[in-house]
Amino acid sequence: MSGIVIIGAGQAGSSLALKLRALGYDGDVTLIGDEPVPPYQRPPLSKKYLLGDMALDRLYLRPRDLYTEQLISLRLNTQVTTINSAENSISIRDETLSYDHLALTTGSTPRLLPAAIGGRLDGVFAVRSLADVDAMQPAFGRGGHVLIIGGGYIGLEAAAVAAAKGLKVTLVEMADRILQRVACGETSDYFRALHQSHGVTILEGVGLERLTGEGHVTGAALSNGQTLEIDFAIVGVGILPGTGLAEAAGLTLNNGIETNSQGQTSVPNIWAAGDCASFPYQDGRIRLESVPNAIDQAEVVAANMMGAGQDYTATPWFWSDQYSVKLQIAGLNTGFTDVVVRDSGTARSHWYYKSGTLLAVDSMNDPRAYMVAKRLIEAGKSADPAIAADPQSDLKALLQG
Repeated sequence: MSGIVIIGAGQAGSSLALKLRALGYDGDVTLIGDEPVPPYQRPPLSKKYLLGDMALDRLYLRPRDLYTEQLISLRLNTQVTTINSAENSISIRDETLSYDHLALTTGSTPRLLPAAIGGRLDGVFAVRSLADVDAMQPAFGRGGHVLIIGGGYIGLEAAAVAAAKGLKVTLVEMADRILQRVACGETSDYFRALHQSHGVTILEGVGLERLTGEGHVTGAALSNGQTLEIDFAIVGVGILPGTGLAEAAGLTLNNGIETNSQGQTSVPNIWAAGDCASFPYQDGRIRLESVPNAIDQAEVVAANMMGAGQDYTATPWFWSDQYSVKLQIAGLNTGFTDVVVRDSGTARSHWYYKSGTLLAVDSMNDPRAYMVAKRLIEAGKSADPAIAADPQSDLKALLQG
């Protein structure tokens, strides 16, 4: 066979395969995933699914029968071992598949704690895959004390679920504040107060020295000299792009698999999209870890495989659910110099500026601020900081300027 082979059956891979059919591609399409289940949503794993508010079948992106109807060969629980770009083929154990075009939508993997500090003890969990969350759910049901390692969005979402289920929760963040890598101090302050109001203990500027236990984790030694007795631990210290196959195949890497503006890697008939891929953005290069990027980039790649010659223009946006707060983020705050706070008492948003130019917004239960800021940013427009800061102002008027 030949046609198009897609390695990675997540959001990007599924979107790419289905977009090919929507665009009229009638060649063979093979979508390969290393998990035993059809492509599914990842964001609800650490939110509604972990809480028990979402059934497994609602996680799936599409019914499995749809792939069959669309003549997409969905190969699950399948590990690709090598890519031979010179021969346009991949190897799956002792099987070889040829391709005309190959797409790498290999996603990302969680950073794990070293075994030397207890990272491989039973009861130490990551939050990335369905299997990860299924493995930790019984621990949530038993209650007790959970240690969350890492104060990014994944760690905070896990802490929110644990607190909602009545567990004792301690979160440690070795940086000076939670969310330090991704948000301003005002956003950190907001979420710190939110979690503390739900009984979560947050220790900032405190690292993990080691986890302890015989076989199963029972304790933690922290960098401030404190020791904790715990029942399980969740590690949320970031993710790494899935570049192993690409690197072994000799593709150029640059904060992920390097692609041009159309999604091509350093080998023209090999493409990449989603968490694993870095691409040109404004005057630099970025890699976005988000569902919208995975979908949009994959769909552009599908079109370009068919000769569209279309550049991918990212419009970054993200979200996080914690307790009753919906955080919506539009834009990228990289390089911000000023933050304007808009607070009506029930809704709050933080507007990021660089030399008077609007870069991004964090909106907490403030969908109007998010919507307006997103449209402004995507249009290359800004917003008067005084109007943004005044909770009595009409934000929609900013769109008329």
